[in-house]
Amino acid sequence: MNSHFPIYIIGAGGIVNDAHLPAYHLAGFNVQGIVDINPEKAKATADRFSIPNCYPSLEALLAAAPPNAIFDLAVPGSQIIPVLTLLPEKAAVLIQKPMGENFQQAGEILQLVKKKEQLAAVNFQLRYAPYILTAKDLLASGLLGEIYDIEINVNVYTPWQLWDFLFTSPRVEILYHSIHYIDLVRNLLGNPVSVYAKTTRHPSMPQLASVRSNIIMDYGEMVAANILANHCHNYGTPKQQSYIKIEGSKGAVKISFGALIDYPRGSADSFEYVLLEEGKEPEWREIKVEGSWFPHAFIGSMSQLMLAAEGSIAEPDNSAADCIHTMACVEAAYLSSEQGGVNIRNLGQISEK
Repeated sequence: MNSHFPIYIIGAGGIVNDAHLPAYHLAGFNVQGIVDINPEKAKATADRFSIPNCYPSLEALLAAAPPNAIFDLAVPGSQIIPVLTLLPEKAAVLIQKPMGENFQQAGEILQLVKKKEQLAAVNFQLRYAPYILTAKDLLASGLLGEIYDIEINVNVYTPWQLWDFLFTSPRVEILYHSIHYIDLVRNLLGNPVSVYAKTTRHPSMPQLASVRSNIIMDYGEMVAANILANHCHNYGTPKQQSYIKIEGSKGAVKISFGALIDYPRGSADSFEYVLLEEGKEPEWREIKVEGSWFPHAFIGSMSQLMLAAEGSIAEPDNSAADCIHTMACVEAAYLSSEQGGVNIRNLGQISEK
């Protein structure tokens, strides 16, 4: 892979400082420029990561970027379309998730990048976390057999006040967090038949939209895929947990990912697996996996775009054309939550004994 494509970053917020740039430093990527609507923030980020060029405006950055530049677009969902409109035709661009603020915007983004023939990928990076890649290796080897069950369970306390823009957003938990898990399930199992969901607010966070979600992705009668996320467990860290469990016909994996525990401090990850062997009791083993979701997974998102830009693959695994289906699942989850379940009063009178 040609890791020397010049990268130009649009946006200098927390995710760029905490994940994008640390990941690119680890990978040896060639970051050449950065811009932000707040010039002081861009300058501070450029100084921190030794980025040679800090531009006063997006127009200045675009004028300086060479034809083979890769644009790392890390702006709020509402600003993706205006920025893409300004980017050159046939440009390579990594779009920070979510792919717009709703499915309609996602569709407009997809049509825009097609019209401009831009090579566009979306930064759904959990699918490239080192422990997910390790699980995929086990799946690809056939050791786990066919997947029958995926469960993602997050019970943590998230300090949402770290992201001011969320307090005015009509969608919070699924769009900005559980979207990662929806994308991961899709990446492992393909597109579901349908989505059931309920997403709710919490009395301790009345200024925010929903901060808890239950999501069922329907893959028919024999495969279960469930996501449970609670960001309001403010009872200390001992009972906080976040794990991904994958069960197959021949074995299973349980990944405890620590990034969300006592956020933003985090805790250690663990990767455990078990293989079924005839005549033996199941025995769980642990694999030491180097790296974590933050920042290492962000290497994978950019690497996919670089591989496509150099022609080694036809399109990124995380292409806009693929990720539109993640946005469709997110939209379906919100619609399911709004429409509600079956009202038991409509079932008729229940006799009392």
